[in-house]
Amino acid sequence: MLGVIATQEALKRARERGLDLVEINPKATPPVCKILDYGKYKYDEKKKAREAKRKQSVVEVKEIKLRPKTDEHDLDFKMRAARKFLEQGNKVKLTVRFRGREITHPKKALEPLQFIEKHCEDLSNVEVRPSMEGRTMTMIMSPKPAVLQALATQRAAAERERREAEEARRAAKRGSPSGEGEGDDDDHDDDDDEIIEEAPRKQRAAGAVLEK
Repeated sequence: MLGVIATQEALKRARERGLDLVEINPKATPPVCKILDYGKYKYDEKKKAREAKRKQSVVEVKEIKLRPKTDEHDLDFKMRAARKFLEQGNKVKLTVRFRGREITHPKKALEPLQFIEKHCEDLSNVEVRPSMEGRTMTMIMSPKPAVLQALATQRAAAERERREAEEARRAAKRGSPSGEGEGDDDDHDDDDDEIIEEAPRKQRAAGAVLEK
């Protein structure tokens, strides 16, 4: 902590070190700044954001559309698709659409829903029971906690392996005679019967709190 100093003095100190004056907390009074390498700072922030994104668990809702009279072969195919979505940690929305006089037999639509529910009960819980919305009956299933936990474990293991491979690659580059590639880093972020997968900086004359 260097205390409260004028902005021009802070800029002078940064230039003397060949570094940048970066505003860290503009809402503070006076604003908090640091003297550092701005390019490296931005790179580190981007790297942290990528790591957080990798660890983030995103639950999507996958929709599977059915008909009250979906034949056995198609129903089996859609059941396998529902299991695949659940295994991937996604919710599944089952939608049965009625045409014409089919609406007079709503119980008929329960048959395909019950079939899929029964064959997915080891992976899922029914989050929303079958309900009518106009000429459509819907049901939502979500993966069981055990499925999500197993998926998180698999992702953690894959991330661990990725990091180990990256460290080995860097170590190999550091040990190469020419040193080629040293310091390089990967800066890239990595019908009715169907299935649907769904600031330029301002100088402040009043001064700033400067952190080392």
